[in-house]
Amino acid sequence: KVRSDRKIVDWEEFKMANPKIFVFAPDTPKRSGDTYAKLEEAGFQLAVGDQEWRKPGVDATQSMREFAQGSDAFMGTSTRANPITRELMEISPNLRIVAKYSIGVDDIDVEAATELGILVVHGPTEANWGGVAEGTIGMILALLKKTRERDEYIKTGKWRDASVQGIYLGQRQDGHEGVTIGIVGLGRIGRRVCDLLAPWRVRLLAYDPYINKADFNIHDAKESDFETLLKESDVVSMHVLHTKESHHMINNETLALMKPSAVLINTARGSVIDEKALTEALQNDVISAAALDVFEDEPISDDSPLRDLGHKVLLSPHAVQHNVEPGIRAGLGWARDGVIKALAGEVPDHIYNPEVLPRWRERFEGDYLLPEPVDRYCLF
Repeated sequence: KVRSDRKIVDWEEFKMANPKIFVFAPDTPKRSGDTYAKLEEAGFQLAVGDQEWRKPGVDATQSMREFAQGSDAFMGTSTRANPITRELMEISPNLRIVAKYSIGVDDIDVEAATELGILVVHGPTEANWGGVAEGTIGMILALLKKTRERDEYIKTGKWRDASVQGIYLGQRQDGHEGVTIGIVGLGRIGRRVCDLLAPWRVRLLAYDPYINKADFNIHDAKESDFETLLKESDVVSMHVLHTKESHHMINNETLALMKPSAVLINTARGSVIDEKALTEALQNDVISAAALDVFEDEPISDDSPLRDLGHKVLLSPHAVQHNVEPGIRAGLGWARDGVIKALAGEVPDHIYNPEVLPRWRERFEGDYLLPEPVDRYCLF
């Protein structure tokens, strides 16, 4: 269907209509400025938010409400400090899409979006996924090879000691079996971790009920159920999205299944781990150590007990993906293209909530705010 009051039939009418895009969490000007400028040149009205809104402790509720007025689309990167709530989405009755530059949507009320008939699209993978995988390997090596302990030991005037003896990862011809590494979530990052570990000849277990069976073989990982993986792994590395199913999947009960010598790595989402349970497990030697790049509340509080666990924890400020150059440039392009398609009354790619499609099609399919064909806007 086409609503006659919103249909744009030529370029001049389109420029007068000026569909509005609210950029709720902009990326750095270096990566995003050109894209935003081209969208404005093409006739879109952009309301670009402040990067400060992304910082913990900054309340941008009122500013975001003002920017959201009359918007046809939202787009942006992560905005956990000021999430996309039902209230924010309800401000504009013509809102048809919320597009993320990143893969995670835990900062969007997806259930509310679905009820309101709004599409949520995301990057099919982080553009900087390789950096997350490399950082994971760095954390594994730091814990197993006791890099920090050795550094501290020699700086305090000591030399060799059994307390700073590392663990040999891989299999050897002398019969050493090597360690078992369990990958929870065999998506793009989990698969890359497996590939990076291949030359080490470790034993790889993987748990992921949502992927093709062939992916386990392709990446030389043995398919495992979650409990078996926890029981048999020397390293458990988390690579899952935060969903209802994954929330606190590491808890008192699951930690108790792990080896006392095991280490836990989390570069996924903070809420997949019950931090209170993990702290107690580390304090009581239920497991040996943990490396955390993400936390349930960020930044972690000054009085967090995780800060007082010494070398039992390796902490990182949600920065394992921050590397020179990669960024989320590709994710920005995917979000932009998704917005353009949705404003053209077309179903975009990378939809996170496909269950909304019947209602969305009824409301918006064929109802375009752009001059046809949409291809002319996908070239930049």
